[in-house]
Amino acid sequence: MKVLVIGSGGREHALTWKIGRSSLVDKVFCAPGNGGTASIAENVSLAVDDLPGLIQFALDRSIDLTVVGPELPLVLGIVDRFQSHGLSVVGPTAAAARLEGSKIFAKDFMKRHQVPTAACEVCNSLEEALGYIRRGDLGFPLVVKADGLAAGKGVVIAEDRQQAESAVERMMRHRVFGEAGDRVLLEECLRGREASFLVFSDGEHFLPMVPSQDHKRVFDQDRGPNTGGMGAWSADGILSSEEQREVVQAIVRPTIRGMAAEGSPFRGVLYVGLMLAPGGIRVLEYNVRLGDPEAQPVLFRLENDLVEVLQAIHRQTLDSVRLRWDSDCSVCVVMASGGYPGKYPTGGPIQGVDEAEAVGQVKVFHAGTRLQDGQPVTAGGRVLGITARDTDLASAIDRVYRAVRKVRFEPMHFRSDIGRQGLNWRGVPGNLQPG
Repeated sequence: MKVLVIGSGGREHALTWKIGRSSLVDKVFCAPGNGGTASIAENVSLAVDDLPGLIQFALDRSIDLTVVGPELPLVLGIVDRFQSHGLSVVGPTAAAARLEGSKIFAKDFMKRHQVPTAACEVCNSLEEALGYIRRGDLGFPLVVKADGLAAGKGVVIAEDRQQAESAVERMMRHRVFGEAGDRVLLEECLRGREASFLVFSDGEHFLPMVPSQDHKRVFDQDRGPNTGGMGAWSADGILSSEEQREVVQAIVRPTIRGMAAEGSPFRGVLYVGLMLAPGGIRVLEYNVRLGDPEAQPVLFRLENDLVEVLQAIHRQTLDSVRLRWDSDCSVCVVMASGGYPGKYPTGGPIQGVDEAEAVGQVKVFHAGTRLQDGQPVTAGGRVLGITARDTDLASAIDRVYRAVRKVRFEPMHFRSDIGRQGLNWRGVPGNLQPG
């Protein structure tokens, strides 16, 4: 069969890599792809929001299955459009993708279906937002969220009134996130431990993936502005078995059932961002696709043929699948261009990728790269996702940073603490705490 993967990031390289390993697949295309996908698939020069071009390509090449990586085409309705042409595609419809496309829709949905989340206020104008901030009903720190898509950067944790007012001014007056700032959400700031919980869903049945944790802030010790993600790790002990049961019963099942009851069954990958707060587990956000970089360490542990899982989603037979996971811990460190998440240069040569993978149990997933005269050069903010696995977390961290030290491009930066907080958590293989 022929498979088309849509997207150009590290997530899409991981998807292309995993799909290409399937015995069911003869050919993989990636649109538009990157320097890494070019070595294992055929890149197609079509943007992720070029829906007519992508449809025509799928029809012309008789694509058997299309897998949508990023959120933008999902929110734009690519699944609906593909289905209207009789094309097989995995991902939620535009109606279901509102769980990520509008944070306000998601909050209202959670209220309707009693899904636990933080208290919030919806603001339809700058004056209304400033008024809520000055009243201080939600206290400080205060989370300010642009309503629509903002490439993972539309969330600001304001420590005081001045920072909160500045954030809404940037979103609603200066339009730094475009239409995403038409409305904003002011949200209670929850404290605790974050985790990412992803599930495959066919609209009725769902299968949880292994838990993971993202590192959003640009610098060590969670300092600096939010990014699309500077690294992630996966280990069974991120959530205890009891916590996983709670997430499934109180959050995932009501979400899947609620979407079906409202006439928008969710088919694809549902991502639930969690906060394990003192008062209980709360939902921070929904995403409607694999996380990036969570996809890299999670897919690195998946033992199933991913295409069989994707086909079961499409055929709505996910209840016939049993997921199998490697017991190892996995860690992904994002190597970013200097200046990211602000302005950064591109076109710098990348060296040392083969040496990094020679460390063993390491895969280098490309994100912001392209090929120039057959060699990879930088082409984005997040350039590479170095991903490694080992029997315990401490060993996986050591392995991934040995691989990171083999790679060179200028200017570059990366966090040196990905996964390290997990070394103090009970239940994580290789933790440093007794019991």
